Amino acid sequence: MRVEFRECDFFDLWIWLEFSTVPSNMEQQYVEEIFNSWFFLGKLGGFNAENLQVQDTGLDISYLEYSDDVADGSLMSVMHNMSEVEYEGNWGRCWFDLGTSDAISLDVLINGFKQFSKDYVNIERLTIGGENSDWPTPTRKLSGFSADDDNNN
Repeated sequence: MRVEFRECDFFDLWIWLEFSTVPSNMEQQYVEEIFNSWFFLGKLGGFNAENLQVQDTGLDISYLEYSDDVADGSLMSVMHNMSEVEYEGNWGRCWFDLGTSDAISLDVLINGFKQFSKDYVNIERLTIGGENSDWPTPTRKLSGFSADDDNNN
């Protein structure tokens, strides 16, 4: 599976999957479960690079003294929104507002899809960001950030 990055906006990010063949309904369900699980962990603040106490400790984590103060003192790092996964031919895509999640979230997703591609459904390419010229993305209006919303208050 090839991984490509195009222009990325964490608040308006499309993630694209190119499959070797048109994915079956069961294969689509697997992909949707990966995205949903990843988003749910992000919504709960799981991708907070400011609080990687276990990772930063190294290999010997026996009797690690986990600090609630460090965890509570880190900035909130949560994902905000996602769309339904869409399919067209051998392509799938999903839109995300990653909010304040850290880039480690993308590493986790890439690692998961790399193994999924090896074990279950062959994915030719995972593309982070941008737009496919043959499948345009809809324009999204973020509520609370437009002049129209201010005029209605």
